[in-house]
Amino acid sequence: MIKQFHANQARLRRHQRIRRHLEGSELRPRLNVFRSGRHIYAQIIDDTTGKTLVSASTLDESLRDFKPVTTEQHKQAVQTESAPVAVEEVVEEAAPAKGKKAAKGGRAAAVAEAPKKEKKSQTEKLASILSNRRVSLAHEVGKLVAQRAQEKGVKQVVFDRGGYAYHGRVAALAEGAREAGLDF
Repeated sequence: MIKQFHANQARLRRHQRIRRHLEGSELRPRLNVFRSGRHIYAQIIDDTTGKTLVSASTLDESLRDFKPVTTEQHKQAVQTESAPVAVEEVVEEAAPAKGKKAAKGGRAAAVAEAPKKEKKSQTEKLASILSNRRVSLAHEVGKLVAQRAQEKGVKQVVFDRGGYAYHGRVAALAEGAREAGLDF
């Protein structure tokens, strides 16, 4: 008989393995994520009392008429936040060396002098997929749960990804919560 792979059972095993190491306390509750095919849910839970302090999901009334940000709008927002770099300065720095230095080092010297690319923040990495409705909704759910948590006086949480990979909607929810001021 062929063994069948049950994805949800595998996820639940991963979740139990993660939960052995994570526990929410009164000072630092647990931000739990559940993702279904259509919706995403987030809860902030105090494990010492077993109570849910705050919750948010894509089913909330405030997110019913949500419109995702288009890629062009997001690019414009990112460009206005970051200072523009003069192209001429970069070209001058990356220009190959002349004379004896060029003969010895050649292309290697030019590559060594080229400016290094700045690392992208997690939000900039997510920018390409935020035009996806479900991913942008998850981002908004993260902001909403963080806002509600801060109203209750919660600033720091432990992130419990629920056995899901930290990718896509789960990562977008986490980044939305971080942007809104939760620390984890």
